[in-house]
Amino acid sequence: MSTALKRVIGGITFFLLTCLFGRFAYASAGWSWMDAFYMVVITIFGVGYGEVNPIQTSGLRVVTILLIVLGYGAAAFTVGGFVQMLMEGELNRALNRRRMTKGIGELKDHIILCGFGRAGRILAKELHTAKTQFVVVDVDSAKLNEAEQEGFLIVEGNATEDDTLEQAGIRRARVLASVLPDDAMNVFITLTARGLNPRMEIISRAENPSTEMKLIRSGATRVVMPAVIGGMKMAQLIVRPSTEQLLKDFNLNATLQDELRMMGLHLDELPISSGSALDGKTLSNIDMGGNVGFLIIAVRRANGTVVVDPPADCKIAAGDGLIVLGHGTNIPDLAKLYTEKRNFTYRGAKLKA
Repeated sequence: MSTALKRVIGGITFFLLTCLFGRFAYASAGWSWMDAFYMVVITIFGVGYGEVNPIQTSGLRVVTILLIVLGYGAAAFTVGGFVQMLMEGELNRALNRRRMTKGIGELKDHIILCGFGRAGRILAKELHTAKTQFVVVDVDSAKLNEAEQEGFLIVEGNATEDDTLEQAGIRRARVLASVLPDDAMNVFITLTARGLNPRMEIISRAENPSTEMKLIRSGATRVVMPAVIGGMKMAQLIVRPSTEQLLKDFNLNATLQDELRMMGLHLDELPISSGSALDGKTLSNIDMGGNVGFLIIAVRRANGTVVVDPPADCKIAAGDGLIVLGHGTNIPDLAKLYTEKRNFTYRGAKLKA
């Protein structure tokens, strides 16, 4: 507990005890409870309405004198504690802001994070975990106070203004991430940032798919649409639950599918149906014919177990599923090949009977 807080608590406690002392002292002289309380209040706060009852005895006069001195002293002591708390808080905050501003001036190749909402907090946490230097920019003081308490460097201001981004070190930054929920604001921030640093990478958030091209034309390097990612994630869990479980079991990054997709690769599950050309066969029966456009990385059994890196003699049956990594054009060819109920050759990929 700080010294100032102790002072406030002590002052309030002493003030209340003084009031109780005066109340019982006047009551002991035969005053009613209300008269005694009223006398204590007008005496301590110096209202000067006059005594409720005549104070003729020396004892009551001493009580009144002590009540005035002790009451004023306790009040002044308590107010002083409050002032000390305010001054210490403001001074510490100013010193911290000054140190943090100086720290921003020393950054180079850092990240500028515009917006500290739900998405901004998640991004800031990941950057902090990765020990990546970054600066949080926002107009909301309450949000910035939260970021400051986390130990993040902050700049208060509108990220669409040049001065705010200059304070964040825009000309020395490597990446700017604009994660505000307002598409128009993200477009303006992208335009401003691109004008100040033509070489910097800009990643912007978009809620509306129609905003994607506007952001790219404004200078965004990449556009992320949380709604689209969320929908695709749920579809993946529904349509291809085994691939998602495989990623979870091996603690792989949840964005692995997106990264593979950027390279033209897909991780997909191809179910084996009854009567399929592969029903009752082994993996060695799949003849690629020199085409290495796909790779079978696991077999999901009908009972839910997963065989990772299956051997060539791994037998598959109806109800199983092949978890395949390959190019988007090759996986449909493989699916078409084994879903046929007869043996055939498809684009050089031969299935042995």
